[in-house]
Amino acid sequence: MTDNPLKQALASGRFVAAPGLYDAISAIIANKVGFEFVYASGYWTTASAYGLPDAGLASYTQMLDRVAQLCETCDGAVIADADTGFGGLLNVRHTVRGYERAGVCAIQLEDQEFPKKCGHTRGKRVVPAADMVEKIKVACDARQDMLVIARTDARQPEGFEAALDRAAAYAEAGADAVFVEALESEEEMARACEVIDAPMLANMANGGVTPILSTAELERLGYKLAIFPAMTALSAAQAVETSLRHLKETGSSFAPDATHFDFGEFCELVGFPDVWAFEDKWAKEDD
Repeated sequence: MTDNPLKQALASGRFVAAPGLYDAISAIIANKVGFEFVYASGYWTTASAYGLPDAGLASYTQMLDRVAQLCETCDGAVIADADTGFGGLLNVRHTVRGYERAGVCAIQLEDQEFPKKCGHTRGKRVVPAADMVEKIKVACDARQDMLVIARTDARQPEGFEAALDRAAAYAEAGADAVFVEALESEEEMARACEVIDAPMLANMANGGVTPILSTAELERLGYKLAIFPAMTALSAAQAVETSLRHLKETGSSFAPDATHFDFGEFCELVGFPDVWAFEDKWAKEDD
């Protein structure tokens, strides 16, 4: 009997929707709303921590630190982007073990050359399929109960059929789920789900090349899980810009077209009641 919640969800046939989180604040808000699964995106954790593009610039150690923080803060189980595994086969084994110790329920590995790039930007290049197959085998051998999600970025550099061939090979190698990145139409999405013998993951990346569909539509196409990596970060960025522009233009922090989270509630969400209770118990009385 597995304790892995994602493995249980896939086995039971429940569709999994995982919003992308990029820092501890987004994790705290996700806890309030209530999500069983969340996604730690390489793009958005790198951007939020370092202001850098998703181009292989963040190291394994830096990414692991961010992922571990999300695992500690999130109530939901974390599906984590681990890029290419940060190197060769030995690096992949090290990455898998580190991410599993951090508490993730599934790790995502991709077949891009290093340095990798965001799957919805130009200039992607992929390694030979046989090299990625070996990475998947090593990852599956290194994990204990964590799931391995294999991603192919071959759609743009090699074409749709080549991407399907790779995805099928990765499923055969033992991947628990398969992620064909940057498909360009609903027809491609449906065919991928039809021909690949593994649970399929859809990437609903706002602003990317893949059509944005609802979870019901994705499930009807044959997908078993979906990630929404950009939604929260782009929403937050727009809200920040709106507030800053209003302050610059009017000198006031109260913008009629920008909503503010309640400060008192936010203090509760980050744990101030525990601090106040501690102080009430242990604070020394004034003489």
